[in-house]
Amino acid sequence: MTVPKVGFGTYKLNGAHGVQVIDSAIDRGYRLLDTAFNYENEGAVGEAVRRSSVPRSELIISSKLPGRHHAYDQAIETIQESLYRAGLDYYDLYLIHWPNPKEDHYVEAWQALIDAQKLGLVRSIGVSNFLPAHLDRLEKETGVMPVINQVELHPYFNQQAQRDYDAAHGILTQDWSPLGRASEMLQNPVLKEIAARYQKNVGQLILRWEVQLGTLPIPKSSTPKRQLGNRDIFDFEITAEDMATINGLSSADGRLKNQNPAFYQEF
Repeated sequence: MTVPKVGFGTYKLNGAHGVQVIDSAIDRGYRLLDTAFNYENEGAVGEAVRRSSVPRSELIISSKLPGRHHAYDQAIETIQESLYRAGLDYYDLYLIHWPNPKEDHYVEAWQALIDAQKLGLVRSIGVSNFLPAHLDRLEKETGVMPVINQVELHPYFNQQAQRDYDAAHGILTQDWSPLGRASEMLQNPVLKEIAARYQKNVGQLILRWEVQLGTLPIPKSSTPKRQLGNRDIFDFEITAEDMATINGLSSADGRLKNQNPAFYQEF
């Protein structure tokens, strides 16, 4: 599986409006669509795929298993239900959404994903929000490591240690909230000054920074102009000095909503 450098996030893109926005994103060149069982929009993603003139084989559709369905049998049924919701024969990529360590069923859930891949329900399997300790346990108990780890990553939280771990274990790092949840980050004076030098907007600068870090951002935008702009990041390169300045904005507690996978639970 070849993963595009920039994917498209679909959180809160639901119903007919969601289908329209996702279809627009496909038309503007996005080939990876990221959804989740808990987003309750797998149906909208599937409908956009069917409406698109782009062949299904050229798209990478990714979804995620919710915390309440980590038990093995429930996980298998949930993956099947995900496919029924979307009207798809398979997912290209399926992730465990959160490890939920207090419940401690994530290894069981991972075994379900391994078997779902063998059954042909999914092509590749990965995780989201897994820390090195969680990943070490997956490898120890199943012998299988994920192809992707999707984590919160933006200029205020550059995930240096996690990126290093992922790279050392052959895991791709994918970025959720790559633009900081449309936060004041886009008004940050340091980022605005750097972006102006490259004649790009702050969002484009951030996405380019993430690509140069070797990660895979999945921004979301509802407007065709911003959808195009978020992919227009391959005609410039950020200097090492500017990369260092952007990395300097990061902090160890830079998570925007304190969703630390060591204790955060999402069902």
